[in-house]
Amino acid sequence: MIRDTEIIWRIRQGDVGQFESLFRSSYVSLVRYAKTLIKDHDTAEEIVQDLFFRLWNDREKMKIESSLNGYLFRSVHNRCLHYIEHNRVVARHAEEMSYRQTDTQENPSDILHYKELQARIVRILERLPERCGKIFYMSRFEGLKYSEIAEKLSVSVKTVESNMGRALKEFRKELTE
Repeated sequence: MIRDTEIIWRIRQGDVGQFESLFRSSYVSLVRYAKTLIKDHDTAEEIVQDLFFRLWNDREKMKIESSLNGYLFRSVHNRCLHYIEHNRVVARHAEEMSYRQTDTQENPSDILHYKELQARIVRILERLPERCGKIFYMSRFEGLKYSEIAEKLSVSVKTVESNMGRALKEFRKELTE
């Protein structure tokens, strides 16, 4: 019986026969194991096939320090967990998008008011001195903290605060009318 180190060495050297032998001897048990985690036979097969595909493509860089069998099962385990987590993220995103679509059904009047408000904000920003408008934009639209704005514009935090105060005063004056 060939030891794991010998099998790994042969595969690294490009021994197709040794790789096929490993594939044939491990494939069914790895798919069975993946299926216990994922519950879908086709996906379990894809995960195991992808593992062997990557194993062959990256054979020269392969570093297996445990048993070869342990490495294969651990790799399948990790890939299954990654697949499960990926599906959770996709499902959460789809649920959130579905919620947003049903929650944000605006009527034409709301859309018109929103566009008018946007136009007023643009006009106010254009009237402000350049640095003042830039500071307001960076704070409110880019979400930067005063210290981050000060650093980016090479000014003091006090300068950022006073410019924000001035901009907010203009917005209050214009939007309360």
